[in-house]
Amino acid sequence: MPKPREHQVSLEATPYYHCVSRCVRRAFLCGIDSVSGESYEHRRGWLEGKLLELPQIFAIQIAAYAIMSNHYHVVLYVDAEAAKSWSDYEVVERWHRLFKGNMLSQKFVREEHLSEPEMAVLKTCIEKWRKRLVDISWFMRVLNEAIAREANAEDGCTGRFWEGRYKSQALLDEAALAACMAYVDLNPVRASMAKTPEVSEFTSVKKRAEKAQASTQPNHPNQQQKQLLPFAGNPRQDMPKGIPMRLTDYLELVDWTGRILRDDKRGSIPVQADKILNRLGIDRDQWLTMSQTFEECFSTFAGSEQSLRKACEKLEYQRPSGLSRCRVAFGYH
Repeated sequence: MPKPREHQVSLEATPYYHCVSRCVRRAFLCGIDSVSGESYEHRRGWLEGKLLELPQIFAIQIAAYAIMSNHYHVVLYVDAEAAKSWSDYEVVERWHRLFKGNMLSQKFVREEHLSEPEMAVLKTCIEKWRKRLVDISWFMRVLNEAIAREANAEDGCTGRFWEGRYKSQALLDEAALAACMAYVDLNPVRASMAKTPEVSEFTSVKKRAEKAQASTQPNHPNQQQKQLLPFAGNPRQDMPKGIPMRLTDYLELVDWTGRILRDDKRGSIPVQADKILNRLGIDRDQWLTMSQTFEECFSTFAGSEQSLRKACEKLEYQRPSGLSRCRVAFGYH
């Protein structure tokens, strides 16, 4: 039986999580139905638009995503400190962008007088909503319900559109994060939907590549795609918030990997791609394996043995979950 979400998520161990949600019925999320010939391609736009809208409400940002025919992948960054800094008014305002709230919260935003007992009740609600706005399960729930309603209305039917439980993997260190992001960004290339990553529709790598081409300093966080979590450069003291690597290094590594996956040949590894693999401590063969089968390689956790043991200790696991897989994938130095 799958473990409860609270036994899989430890923000002390990592703020990064890979989530996958799949359709439950034959009708496509996107693409063209081979039986009826009907196109659902426009639904990619629905999902991408909603996915990029929610980080403006939740304290959760998007590191990578790929929208496929009957499922989608997203790598999320949970910014718990941001949620703690929000005022009560900001929490209520954000929550009202998703739901109606209650009579007290409506009075609060209208700046109407609330008695002490009413304010005490509202404070309890605000803290509950603050926790939900930093909760991956609530993020995925809001996203999936919105798309399910639109798809069901278009299909003229009711019932489940998504599988009841999305898959979640904790990315415990920089190496796991890089490997998972590349796996997500390369989904369309592996599925022969695109020849190279930068032309893969409805993916984060395409958005990042387009913005990088138009920027004079593509590695500067302020010149990167605003709707996505920025690349903050290689790890250093006083590290700003963002993905701990250079954007150009990541794009080159993904491009090289994508060409190998499409051409079915190894080829020579570019100098910059080789450097980042060495810094991450990942063997080239293991990198290529993970870039094709990351989801199957790991269950709940992905990362080095040390990172895995720390995470399992915080979550009070009796033994590390998936230890042998992590040793094989991230044991190279």
